[in-house]
Amino acid sequence: MNARAREPRGPMLLSALIALIFQVVPLPDWLSIARPAFLVLVVLYWSIVSPRAGGLLFPFACGLALDVFRGAVLGEHALALTLVAFLVMRFHLLIRAKPLFEQALIVFAALTLYEFVVWCIDGWTGHTLNSALRWLHPVTGGLIWPVVFGVLSRTHRPR
Repeated sequence: MNARAREPRGPMLLSALIALIFQVVPLPDWLSIARPAFLVLVVLYWSIVSPRAGGLLFPFACGLALDVFRGAVLGEHALALTLVAFLVMRFHLLIRAKPLFEQALIVFAALTLYEFVVWCIDGWTGHTLNSALRWLHPVTGGLIWPVVFGVLSRTHRPR
């Protein structure tokens, strides 16, 4: 059996679809403020665990889907998600060797970079949101990373 056949593409696509639904489902304002970026967390997980399964096309397609569903500037989330996924894929062996707490800190840094890129693009296009609450999403994403890692690791057999 070759290595390409063992890549978990089915669970990867299904988890991305479920995360996209969680990302765009309407919530009350008080709960929407703290919603983590589920789709970004799923892309980060698959970029760490199986970087060759989707390559850079997977985060780009997920970012475009997020752009379409949110009504953002087309390519905004795609660029940010592809950049963050590239960095995580580049260092995936180092990240995988870390304990879960340190992985959560790395994911927090990646989510902060993602939010910073989206913030810059929003500023350049005139859609600024200068609220400090914008930076709450990386914090909640870093806190929920162990749960996301535990749930997604049960969807496939590790290599």
